[in-house]
Amino acid sequence: MVYDQLVLRYGDLTMKGRNRNQFEKKMLRQVKNALTGFEGVTYWKTYGRLYVRLNGHPYGPVADRLKELFGLTSLSPVRSCSPDLEDIRAAALAVMSALSTPPKTFKMSVKRAWKKFPHNSQEMNHLVGAHVLRAFPELSVNVREPEVELRVDIQEESAYIFCEVIPAVGGFPFGSNGKAMLLLSGGIDSPVAGWMAMRKGLELEAVHFHSYPFTSQQATDKVIELSKRLSYFSGTPIKLHLVPFTDIQTSLVQAGQEHLIITLMRRAMLRITEQLAERHGALGIVTGESLGQVASQTLPSMNVIGRAAALPMLKPLIMMDKQEIINLAVKIGTYETSILPYEDCCTLFLPKSPSTNPNMRVVERIEAGMKELDDKIAVALQNTETLMLTPNSDNSAAQAGEDSWF
Repeated sequence: MVYDQLVLRYGDLTMKGRNRNQFEKKMLRQVKNALTGFEGVTYWKTYGRLYVRLNGHPYGPVADRLKELFGLTSLSPVRSCSPDLEDIRAAALAVMSALSTPPKTFKMSVKRAWKKFPHNSQEMNHLVGAHVLRAFPELSVNVREPEVELRVDIQEESAYIFCEVIPAVGGFPFGSNGKAMLLLSGGIDSPVAGWMAMRKGLELEAVHFHSYPFTSQQATDKVIELSKRLSYFSGTPIKLHLVPFTDIQTSLVQAGQEHLIITLMRRAMLRITEQLAERHGALGIVTGESLGQVASQTLPSMNVIGRAAALPMLKPLIMMDKQEIINLAVKIGTYETSILPYEDCCTLFLPKSPSTNPNMRVVERIEAGMKELDDKIAVALQNTETLMLTPNSDNSAAQAGEDSWF
């Protein structure tokens, strides 16, 4: 095989100051978790770079997995050799010969990080480029718009020769910016919000409210699948808290305030989620709200609903259009699961004319008159089932009791 390693590049922002060591440790752990199935690969790092030795694995599947990891801006398959002119020339020819489509134009780009190397970058551009031109007489140099840029990175321990730079998703390593709770409904929006929050370095625990027997097991299975997909991107297991919401929802419906039912339900959900956050060390709540998309997502509605919790409300989708959200859902692989026709509790008891401008005093007065609401919230918390999910988890284990780990 031509390529024997992958070089992984971090984002510049997180590489500054005191964050560097913490960032690199989290990034290395995330890469190792993601490549668990690739036996024999090894890892090592230098300043600002992480390397994966392929040890016989083709680079394509490994690169496909790594480019989806948060915190990496790009990666490249490289051929390594000793920092010696003749070895570099030979490696350059091997890399050019391995291209699937022979290019007609190229340019050289040499970076000499090891300053004791006997030739500077400009000299190496000529010494290696001329060698390539002699070997491939059909090639010509085009420094402005080359079909291929042949790159040489000269370090003290090795030289790395490559052509391809594969974009990655960027962001921050998973968990590098703290933990938050994700309200995961099973629709299109909330998994996308979760992905965007994770991309910014948040560790997430998902919270889903179900109203059995009004909602089906298939609806819960759908949320489990979405959680597993989010776990795939983090490279680590994800907790899913399944909260029974039937009694609370029934009580809210019986309050006789049909136009405010969505507002009241969402406030109850936030109160439960905030208590789960306190138990699990989370410092924020992530939602899939998009401004003006539905009645509960007008600014007056979000103001009244959001005041039910003191924790910061994080809304990654707030200014996105629906089609933008759908496009991203398709890209990250959650869309097909999200559109499965299984209703969640948020779609039950929908009023014909939900309030888009609820009055805070009226809402608080209704809640104050529901003496049993706090008790029902406590019971829901007590009966919450927690699952630990990975991409390969067995859904049948979801039928187990509280605190199932699989």
